Amino acid sequence: MTNILEKIKEFISINGLTPRAFAIKIDFNYSTLNNYLTGRRSTIDLELVNKTLSSFENLSAEWLLRGTGEMLLTSEQPTASNESDRLSKLIDTIAFQQDTINNLQRKIKELEAELIIANNQRKIG
Repeated sequence: MTNILEKIKEFISINGLTPRAFAIKIDFNYSTLNNYLTGRRSTIDLELVNKTLSSFENLSAEWLLRGTGEMLLTSEQPTASNESDRLSKLIDTIAFQQDTINNLQRKIKELEAELIIANNQRKIG
């Protein structure tokens, strides 16, 4: 029997999502999710399960928690459509751009601090 994390990985894959897109969709911390998916964290918390089930109404709680029944509550299996792929890529792009913005803002603050120090040294010397 597969565990809950393996089932979540399978669900992410079948829905054509990246782990980052999945984390954004369920409003869950990506770093924490990644730690689960890569095995760095071996125990799962209830928040991940709850947010997953709340965000995907067609996901069977019985399948996820007990391993019985079908993955989806309907008989339709999701396919990785072009729209889904585009959305996942867009979410990843937005997250990447936000990381870039955060890094640049941090660098600006560092440079401003260096400039203040240099100006103060000129006034003293």
